[in-house]
Amino acid sequence: MTGQHRHDLLDTASAAVVVGTDGSPASSHAVAWAAQTAADRGRRLLVVHGYDLAATRAVLGSYEVLVPSVVEHLREHGRQALESAERIAREEHPDLEVTTELSDRNPAELLIELSSTAHLVVLGATPGVGSFAHLGSTLLAVASQGSGRIVVARHNGVKQQVRRGGPVVVGVDGSPIGEPAIEAAFDEACARGAELVVVHAWSDLSEGQFAGTCYLQIPIAELETAEHALLSERLAGWQEKYPTVAVTRRVHLSGARKQLIEWSKSAQLVVVGSRGRGGFRGLLLGSTSNHLVQHAHCPVLVAHSN
Repeated sequence: MTGQHRHDLLDTASAAVVVGTDGSPASSHAVAWAAQTAADRGRRLLVVHGYDLAATRAVLGSYEVLVPSVVEHLREHGRQALESAERIAREEHPDLEVTTELSDRNPAELLIELSSTAHLVVLGATPGVGSFAHLGSTLLAVASQGSGRIVVARHNGVKQQVRRGGPVVVGVDGSPIGEPAIEAAFDEACARGAELVVVHAWSDLSEGQFAGTCYLQIPIAELETAEHALLSERLAGWQEKYPTVAVTRRVHLSGARKQLIEWSKSAQLVVVGSRGRGGFRGLLLGSTSNHLVQHAHCPVLVAHSN
């Protein structure tokens, strides 16, 4: 699927905001965020729950899974999760069109499939430190293998209001592979009537060193000039396409993760690409995207090229 074809699909009126739920506080927060976005844009909200009958069969064996009480328990839990999610969505948005889908499929596979035609796919995450294991296999699979735009809304353990103020912030690494993130960021800033802050760090290394050399020995002024020029090149055309979006540019010597985490404290959304400047297809997510999804203080949109 070409990038233009993908953009046309997510922009069609029928493209829903899709959110996965398992009944947890984190998924409830994701439902609230998704409902707000769908209501603001006049889109349908599709809430899905997959109870993964095949995985249960693998653990318990075919006989136990086929026992009606086991299957019905799985379905009942799913129905309750969907009913709770629908109540959350309608509490603030009584006129919102909400549909639900209960499936016996693996939830990650279900959401990845739906992402190919969705406006956005939204998932919740609980706070965690360290590896992606804290975020769960479903979130990892969807964020890394989904299509289009995947939003991860982290839950901080207390009841949260959906943040509607603040800028949309996008991390730009200067490589062509980052174009989907730039496009998504302009789209979101325009839809939200928000300022767009473009953050570019020319080095992935820690501040103070580059290839074993103290950064004071590097011609910083010349590098900054070159990086500003590169950023202007990457943004060329987008500001013409979105003339109403106010853009602020921030170029840093290093520390993309640190800068984006700091911005996430006041932003309503941070946008990142699915892979870093290396663009290695074998990687699940770029290191900066991985870090932001785990530690950002606001929802993070991971933009895929497909």
